[in-house]
Amino acid sequence: MRFVLPFSTTLAVAFTTLTAHAATPTPITLDQAMANPDWIGNPVESAWWGWDSRQVYFKQKRAGSPLRDTFQIAGGAPKPVDDKQLANLDSADPVYNRDRTRAILLRNGDLFERDLKSGALTQILRGTTPAADPQYAADGASVQFRVGSDWFSWSRAQRLVSPVAVLRTAKDPDAAPDASARRDLQLRLLSTLARVKEERDATRDRRNQEREADPTRAPLPVYLGEKVVIETSALSPDGRYLLVVTSAKDGDKRRVGKLPKYVTESGYEETDDERKRVSDEGPQPQQLKLVELATRKVTELSFDTLPGINVDPLAEMRAARKLDPLKGNRGVRFESRDESIHWSDNGKQVAVMAQAIDNKDRWIATVDLAAATLRPLHRLTDAAWVNNRGNGFGWQPDNSTLWYQSEESGYAHIYLRPAAVEGTTPARALTSGKWEASDIEWSADGKTAYFLCNPKLPGTYEVCSSSTANGALKELTSLGGVESFTLSPDGRKLLVRYSSAYMPAQIATVDSSGGTAKQLTDTRNADYKAREWITPQIVAVPSTHGADPVWAKLYRPATLEPGKKYPVVMFVHGAGYLQNVTQRFPVYFREQMFHNLLVEKGYIVLDMDYRASLGYGRDWRTAIYRQMGHPELEDYIDGVNWMVAKQQGDAGNVGIYGGSYGGFMTFMAMLRAPDQFKAGAALRPVTDWTTYNHEYTANILNTPELDPEAYKVSSPIEYADQLKGHLLIAHGMVDDNVFYQDSVRMAQRFIELKKDNWELASYPLERHAYVHAESWYDQYRRIYQLFERTLKKE
Repeated sequence: MRFVLPFSTTLAVAFTTLTAHAATPTPITLDQAMANPDWIGNPVESAWWGWDSRQVYFKQKRAGSPLRDTFQIAGGAPKPVDDKQLANLDSADPVYNRDRTRAILLRNGDLFERDLKSGALTQILRGTTPAADPQYAADGASVQFRVGSDWFSWSRAQRLVSPVAVLRTAKDPDAAPDASARRDLQLRLLSTLARVKEERDATRDRRNQEREADPTRAPLPVYLGEKVVIETSALSPDGRYLLVVTSAKDGDKRRVGKLPKYVTESGYEETDDERKRVSDEGPQPQQLKLVELATRKVTELSFDTLPGINVDPLAEMRAARKLDPLKGNRGVRFESRDESIHWSDNGKQVAVMAQAIDNKDRWIATVDLAAATLRPLHRLTDAAWVNNRGNGFGWQPDNSTLWYQSEESGYAHIYLRPAAVEGTTPARALTSGKWEASDIEWSADGKTAYFLCNPKLPGTYEVCSSSTANGALKELTSLGGVESFTLSPDGRKLLVRYSSAYMPAQIATVDSSGGTAKQLTDTRNADYKAREWITPQIVAVPSTHGADPVWAKLYRPATLEPGKKYPVVMFVHGAGYLQNVTQRFPVYFREQMFHNLLVEKGYIVLDMDYRASLGYGRDWRTAIYRQMGHPELEDYIDGVNWMVAKQQGDAGNVGIYGGSYGGFMTFMAMLRAPDQFKAGAALRPVTDWTTYNHEYTANILNTPELDPEAYKVSSPIEYADQLKGHLLIAHGMVDDNVFYQDSVRMAQRFIELKKDNWELASYPLERHAYVHAESWYDQYRRIYQLFERTLKKE
């Protein structure tokens, strides 16, 4: 069904990269490495096809400016798109009709339709409130879209925009008052009240009769009640039904903190609202309502049919903490419309994806529209947490077959299954193996799936395809660092965005059946392009804690000096669930240049995809459940030992650094393995997971009220007393992701413990992702000086 390299072969391929470099790397200064990256040449940020599949557009940041320019490629060199041409520009995410003869374009919040035969562009809507979620009606004769919470339809024949569904979060003013004995008594005894009521009812009934008889009138609003807010909605293409996701109004009672800013234009201190912290009072459950538009009947769909919905996977933990057991069903949430609700093209069927608030279950179900009930088709359950990525799903052109992504095999893959009422036919895996399929795009006929794949090596990404007929896997590119792709409107070509270790993202085209890629751009500046860099060597570090190796990037001289012991620097990527050991241009491109400088100054550097990193499957992802920082530290200790045994590393002079999750891991290394890590730089670090957000943290550690031990063993502040080495903490003071408070509290802890050899560098104008070159330079000057001061022998 597919071809995957045996693991032994994979290792052999990785280790063959440990070869000497042909050219001497060009020296890099710290000032150059941390300068505004415009000197490199700005990448292609986004790219898309023109309507005729003959031209390509892309956006690029303007050098020395935050502004972006749009360029066009039509058989030659890229040319800037003049402002006067913007009115006829195609957009990046067109919505095609079934025959691929027309496409809806959403641009600047306004709506257009392109005739793909003539190229004619028709504007559908121009407004101050942006349109969203455009789609074709079931008959293809009109375009449906949402503005705010209301749905509209544009008739091509009439050139008329008409409301289809008007939603209101208020009580229906025409609804009959609740029956009561006192009300009946009033109407029986007081004839004037009874007459007023009769006149009011007659006026309402006549108004509604006139509206129903007059096709030029807008439909009456659908009233959902004053106690809810609308989260998202999806209109059936046949215009008969609307699915609406709601939540309780003012239901989230969590406290909102304040983020102080000390350096301001006004000269006064100012504050912003902070995000909310992880808590049992986390995201509120949501409801799913089915609206029959002809009658305006609203039915709240019950989740009782979802398997396992009434089973608490944390019941034992709750009982051990002597907390009240959950009553009834677990709460459910839905993501955005595109991620949670998909109607078939004919509007006859709809599938929804619901996630338990505890994120240990994810369900895909269809809706029996006549019975207003959910029919479950697929359940993905995980004792740790269900992956927040790789949750794509939708309908095939036959309007009866669903495709979806699932991690049920241990790796994210694509599945097909019929959505029959009986549900007896099992799902069929379209892809499989110890690799992952992502970013799925389908051919117009639904017979071929295109996706990103990494079957050769975890960090080698290509565009692959698979046929629904036989599941045959085919690699269509051989670029190694593909980041994204788009199928051309005619389905014959792929527009591929790709990069490499020292080349920011560029674009190329390749036939949709595969072949040699045609490079369209190279936006690197001449000075940067002429430099020789140290090519990071992708290596597999043996693990003492599992069968799979830990993949890493090694930066070292081409030839190691015999008998010399090199000080070791270990780099830790951020985000936790992120993959940095790839053939792509790294997110940490400044750090990569810094690693070149370190090698130039006599260090060897290792950058690892520790357990919890993306791209390695479910078990790798969830290894940190209830023990953040523990498996990852084991991997880094294995990395240090490998550097000592195989790369002439000096075991007595090991440093470590990283930002965000990398800062957290620097703390865990310095505090939990203080005899192995002599120096560390923790940048914008999490020091106490109880202060981080709910959506990320509760997946891994549950909540502080329910699982305090998981937070205790996972939070560096709990190990502050074990600091022995030399530590730099650096943090932006207006960081709205990991709050500056994290570093301040750790500093206070060190003060109370009378710890020495640590410092806190604060950056008043930086948020989580630094934007000022001066801050970058100051921070990395401190890191470099720390390593020079502590890791170099006298």
